[in-house]
Amino acid sequence: MLPAMIEPVAHVLVVEDEAAIAETVLYALRSEGFTASHCPLGGQALEWLRQGRFDLVVLDVGLPDLGGFEVCRRLRALPGPIAQLPVIFLTARNDEIDRVLGLELGADDYMAKPFSPRELVARVRARLRRALPAATPSSVAAEGWQRRGGFEIDHEGHRIRHAGTLLDLTRYEYALMAALLQRPGAILSRAQLMDRGWDADAGSADRTVDTHVKTLRAKLRAANVPGDPIRTHRGLGYALET
Repeated sequence: MLPAMIEPVAHVLVVEDEAAIAETVLYALRSEGFTASHCPLGGQALEWLRQGRFDLVVLDVGLPDLGGFEVCRRLRALPGPIAQLPVIFLTARNDEIDRVLGLELGADDYMAKPFSPRELVARVRARLRRALPAATPSSVAAEGWQRRGGFEIDHEGHRIRHAGTLLDLTRYEYALMAALLQRPGAILSRAQLMDRGWDADAGSADRTVDTHVKTLRAKLRAANVPGDPIRTHRGLGYALET
């Protein structure tokens, strides 16, 4: 019953310069009980997003002023919880390099035009469910930190730290690291990692996991975690050496 109580009040911002596509998306979202607003320009969208009144962004890549990738990059650089806002890209191109770039910038999903409005709404609903725990105030002290080698994880607060330093992780980076910490030393396949951190409708499993492992490794290096604790086992998956 919880999703049915939450979804009708979720506010989705649709950033799309093609009026026909925007109207189709807005109609599909509103028909399912979401509040939906439309913005045709990237710069204007950033101004609206800074006000903090949205729960998810449907973002076109090919905007006439700021491209969708640049909008996402600037959004992720904003201070506070707004930087973690779920983003679903819309694009007229389905090239792998575009999908990888979008994921590296912090996108949560990617849909190529033409797309099914019904499928888009389903993905919006799934992303909002994923974002709910991070957006809901939690009682961190109820469970506390659990130590895994040099790492500590707070499951309630969705936080991980190393040697007392809190790691600045996206929700998917956290999901990956949490899955690896749950079974240190064990090799987890990409499919297993997807099951623990992504929705069933996420596409391109290998590339999605590999991209987020790459960004996770960079953040571990930035946090001065010694060596490279995430080991690649070619043809099998990844393991964490704690």
